[in-house]
Amino acid sequence: MFVYFDLGNVLLNFDHGLMCRQMANVVRSAGGSVSAEQVKTILFEDRHGRRALQWRFERGEVSADEFYKEFCAAVATEPDRGQLAGAANRIFSPNVSMRVVLGSLLAARQPLGLLSNTNELHWDYVVRQQDDRLIPSAFRALALSFEIQCMKPEPEIFRQAASLAGVPPHEIFYVDDIASHVMAARDVGFDAVQYTTTSQFVADLRRRGIGLNY
Repeated sequence: MFVYFDLGNVLLNFDHGLMCRQMANVVRSAGGSVSAEQVKTILFEDRHGRRALQWRFERGEVSADEFYKEFCAAVATEPDRGQLAGAANRIFSPNVSMRVVLGSLLAARQPLGLLSNTNELHWDYVVRQQDDRLIPSAFRALALSFEIQCMKPEPEIFRQAASLAGVPPHEIFYVDDIASHVMAARDVGFDAVQYTTTSQFVADLRRRGIGLNY
């Protein structure tokens, strides 16, 4: 069995509200006038007949350069790009108990993959910040939305993840925190569960005979 992990709110906790507040602070420090709620609207709501900016960024439809330019146009300010990226990225913290499980599975030589909706800025930051270097070294396959240009819950991202793992969908066990993503994975043929607690996930692994070097 090949095990795929979601990243956000499974292996890492994150806070989009914090991201919006921090980005708004950077804009205001550059002379702009914008609230965290306005940043949230710019990033996460469809506007002017177009899908949300963050959605297009995570789907690989816009580059980091294009994201910055479009965001600046929306806030009518050009904040420092490095400061803005830092504000967007400093929202992650490790789910320590799940990192222990990840390390145990790795020690047991369990084949692992990462299946995540993410963007190039967040991914680069996450890779740089991991002291234990389990991300990305623990994973044989990386199915990242911005790289393969499709997103959960679209069926294609699960099909591509199976292809990257080199196994058929029915040989994949997947964990995600979002129920609709779990259902979409099951529709493609994955054995998938929703993450609630680490102890529950460990029980799910053991029920499937997936070894833990615990």
